[in-house]
Amino acid sequence: MKTGERTMENKICPLEIAVNSISGKWKVPIVWQINEGKKRPSEFLKGIGKVDRRVLNKQLSEMIEDGILSKKSFNELPPRVEYSLTEIGERLIEILWQLNDWGKLLIPEKE
Repeated sequence: MKTGERTMENKICPLEIAVNSISGKWKVPIVWQINEGKKRPSEFLKGIGKVDRRVLNKQLSEMIEDGILSKKSFNELPPRVEYSLTEIGERLIEILWQLNDWGKLLIPEKE
């Protein structure tokens, strides 16, 4: 008797991957901060506010792993690190602007 595998579990959904790559409380604010020219973790901490440094570092690492950000380390004292958007990250900015415009449609007009 043959056991059948569920083919649905083996399929990859691009939308699910995209949403998972930007899910996380601070990922979208990080992308906006970088888009505004901020590149260093200390700038993110000041610009975002209530984010914990450990959580920030974890989300930055996840975004590097997903190909959204790149990290450049400088060989100097004190150590300096800068983040920048990759080509995929730049495309994400375009999508986030569209999502921002869509979000405006969800805000009821106040008379």
